[in-house]
Amino acid sequence: MAYGPDGGRLAFYRKIHLFDAQGFGESEFIKPGPSPDPVVFECRGVWFGLMTCYDLRFPESARSLADADAQVLLVCSSWMPGEHKTEQWLALNAARAIENSVYVAGVCQAPPVSVGRSVLVDPMGVVETDLGVEPRVRVVEVSLETVGRVRESFPMFRQRRL
Repeated sequence: MAYGPDGGRLAFYRKIHLFDAQGFGESEFIKPGPSPDPVVFECRGVWFGLMTCYDLRFPESARSLADADAQVLLVCSSWMPGEHKTEQWLALNAARAIENSVYVAGVCQAPPVSVGRSVLVDPMGVVETDLGVEPRVRVVEVSLETVGRVRESFPMFRQRRL
């Protein structure tokens, strides 16, 4: 869920891709969300899109959010520890940012439950902020001008043929 500055609910999202991989069967105890429709909301002039966890591995999920005008993707995760999992999580956050000319704010629970990390990736795939695994808060601003500039430099949305 996303809440605004006044505490009112702005959006509600249910995970659509369940983690039935690497011997784990998430579908045994969780049902997927009822709709794959993109969930976007506006707050203080910025359009945000919501994804969670395993959805990050599905580029079409991020693209549907960008097509719905998201400028920032908020991705909350709980990735299980494993070989190369931290590197994959970071790479996928960057890939979704580059592919869609958006910022990606990725948050993953801390170890030992999961890989643990919080990052903000810009539309060119550069990690602007990496809070690591220790709990802390840092206020950062996203630049809508950067989103616009990158979308103009790489006009993928106008050039897309599929």
